Amino acid sequence: MSEFIHIIDVLGGGMDGRTVKLRGWAYRVRDQKEMVFVVLRDSSGVIQVAVKDAKILSDAKKITIESSIEVMGTVRADKRAPGGWEITASDLKIIGLAERFPIGKDLSEEFLREVRHLWIRSRKMTEIMKVRSAVFDAIHDFYKQRGFYQVQSPSFTGCAAEGGSTLFEVKYFDKKAYLTQSWQLYAEAMIFSLEKIYTIAPSFRAEKSRTIRHLAEYWHHEMEAAWMGYEDLLAFQEELIMHVVRHVLAHCKSELKELGRDTKDLEQLKRPFGRITYAEAVKKLGKKLGDDITDKEERELVEKLGGAPVFITHFLRDMKAFYMRPDPKDPKFVLAADLLIPGVGEVTGSSERILTVKDLLDSIKIFKLDKKDYDWYIDLRRYGTVPHSGFGLGIERLVMWLTGASHVMDTIPFPRTMDRLYP
Repeated sequence: MSEFIHIIDVLGGGMDGRTVKLRGWAYRVRDQKEMVFVVLRDSSGVIQVAVKDAKILSDAKKITIESSIEVMGTVRADKRAPGGWEITASDLKIIGLAERFPIGKDLSEEFLREVRHLWIRSRKMTEIMKVRSAVFDAIHDFYKQRGFYQVQSPSFTGCAAEGGSTLFEVKYFDKKAYLTQSWQLYAEAMIFSLEKIYTIAPSFRAEKSRTIRHLAEYWHHEMEAAWMGYEDLLAFQEELIMHVVRHVLAHCKSELKELGRDTKDLEQLKRPFGRITYAEAVKKLGKKLGDDITDKEERELVEKLGGAPVFITHFLRDMKAFYMRPDPKDPKFVLAADLLIPGVGEVTGSSERILTVKDLLDSIKIFKLDKKDYDWYIDLRRYGTVPHSGFGLGIERLVMWLTGASHVMDTIPFPRTMDRLYP
């Protein structure tokens, strides 16, 4: 017998009385003099190993938290053990004896972020990362089913897609460049050949924010489609969110349970999602036209409107990006929408895009942009312009909602914020 199996293979049942080989790390160790209990973990789960064989007991007593080990033993049912199964060890080998593990009584957020390279091993982070992986799978699956092409765009850009105040400036040989905020402008160029495209890639925002949902580097899912109007755009986002939720519920049941996530709201989610105009939203919040809606107020608004995802639509033109199409019925507003989700607030930003050269030139003037930076972008309206729309979605914010995480930093392996560049 030489093949190692994963812990989940044992926890799935059907192996009672069989001899198996496992390998992983010591999650917990309990020395009871004549017996040592080791809770072993691997990427798939945890299981208790009981060591009482005199030939290996002395080695078992050396095991420290996070030591890596290989073990062979017999599977037996035990309701008291984690997962209801236990391994009675007949052979054991220490691969890497760990020094005293620094994560103990101090579980403060600040300390755990300093030792993120070790905290990433925790059960909490392991389960969240599995859900995150499932979200990526679900997004790719959704677009594959709908005949979209996956496309990548540059990380170095010469101009802003969003606000210039949130750009990371970098030296690009002898020129000034910026880290991308969005694939937006490049995506609009690519729809003239591929029509329906999407991406998942890092984006960078130099926002000096210390909120529970802001990162300086985050994973950005974006989509752009030719021939798509505003109403179809909102319906498309609903379909995507529903698909991701159903996929996570189907594939991450045990992970969500271990995280303590009550999934009733996810199970009851249905479309169409709610809608409220920006003008109605600020009125409901006791504010006036032109006022920003803070992330805290977004979360409050979701709760006031029933605690389910809701779109804020029709923002004032000067509050949004220059490429968003003015509403033909009232050009003070744009055909844009932010999707708010419970406990997080905004998770997507979307719009129908400006259609004509004239409207785009007007917008560039209104936003005081340098026209020569956007000559190539204006060309897209000169040569075969078509109605088109798209949106961007913050992966970490979506994972935050799905897992019930209290901070977006817990939804990415190594978060980058204005305060954190280590490790």
